[in-house]
Amino acid sequence: MKHIPQRLALFTKKTEETPMKLETLALHAGYDGDPATHAATTPIYQTTSFTFDDTQHGADLFDLKVAGNIYTRIMNPTQAVLEQRLTEMEGGVGALCVASGMAAITYSIQCLASVGCNIVSTSQLYGGSYNLFAHTFPRQGIDVRFASHDDYAALEAHIDDNTRALFCESIGNPAGNVVDIVTLAEIAHRHGVPLIVDNTVPTPFLCKAFELGADIVIHSLTKYIGGHGTSIGGVIIDSGKFDWAAHAARFPMLNEPDPSYHGVVYTEALGPAAYIGRCRVVPLRNTGAAISPLNAFLIMQGLETLGLRMERHCENAQRVAEHLQRHPQVEWVSYAGLSDSPYHTLCKKITGGKASGILSFGIRGGKAAGAQFIDALQMILRLVNIGDAKSLACHPATTTHRQLGPEELVSAGVREDMVRLSIGIEHVDDIIADIDQALAAAA
Repeated sequence: MKHIPQRLALFTKKTEETPMKLETLALHAGYDGDPATHAATTPIYQTTSFTFDDTQHGADLFDLKVAGNIYTRIMNPTQAVLEQRLTEMEGGVGALCVASGMAAITYSIQCLASVGCNIVSTSQLYGGSYNLFAHTFPRQGIDVRFASHDDYAALEAHIDDNTRALFCESIGNPAGNVVDIVTLAEIAHRHGVPLIVDNTVPTPFLCKAFELGADIVIHSLTKYIGGHGTSIGGVIIDSGKFDWAAHAARFPMLNEPDPSYHGVVYTEALGPAAYIGRCRVVPLRNTGAAISPLNAFLIMQGLETLGLRMERHCENAQRVAEHLQRHPQVEWVSYAGLSDSPYHTLCKKITGGKASGILSFGIRGGKAAGAQFIDALQMILRLVNIGDAKSLACHPATTTHRQLGPEELVSAGVREDMVRLSIGIEHVDDIIADIDQALAAAA
């Protein structure tokens, strides 16, 4: 526990005594004011580097003996506020913000795995994540073994002595499947491996993944947390609950001296923050996918209204899903908030019955009709992002999952006729009106 930087602490004494609600943390956590200017809002520290008091101060910073800033590729005060805010909202011990959600996923695995290792993952994934796991990691010597999110026997059978993590998305994008985090955590922990959960779609307002047993949480900050389509970012959040020292043989990189960082043993130097500390000083420091101070600032502005937006996203998506389900031109609708969804029961267990703002559906006429529908939209934007305040639409088979073959599309839960909608916070009547006129054009 020695030398744990205060920057990675979970709560201040005041927060421990009177824990604040998520809506309040989203506005206030991690920022006590700027001592130089008394700025009420976190400043943008647009600088590459930070000065040392003297030579010893610099040495202590690099040895992780004192808290402080060195270089914006590794840390920045604007970024640190966002990290602490997200840490407290998810209930962890520390966080690392990086340049994108994909960088966060990559670093979360690279921190634990090397050549000859493997991870086990659910197959229902965002297209970029699937390609990273199915094609990029194997070329780097890290095998990824897939099974359906609900095939628990297959997922468990894939785990062996070289497995370093079990990975899933809490709500799959674009499939909309809800994952039983509790069951996956039990499987992972039986074998001494952590469960990593991409919690981008529900956000901490709908899903508290650590309380369900997850050990590490990922977010694409580009999506709901940023919420306005202005900034790219990602975050890794560490629960601090996984006992890395108890599984030293499986995780030597956290339990043996690191020659790349002065021989530090992370479990000894950083205690429960060993994993997130190594994420910062190894993959981030050495490969440099740093979030910019401006993007960190803009994402914080979005975070402040996340709770309000998620209420409207969920309310609107439920209304749209029910409307589409009744529409004669619609073949099927996938949204866990619908009472007849195969994921409805799990949705109640994992996200309190709210299924976020992503839904998918198929139009009579298949792929061609789906393309006509997309082209006819007037207000809803045609693009591949999700979680924006504005409503968005795309055809995954020709965009986000275009590189996947037919069998991979099936495995990922993506049909060729699938249209994905990210329902925004406009008035729901206007969203439905645009959908109806586009369906009419595709008839």
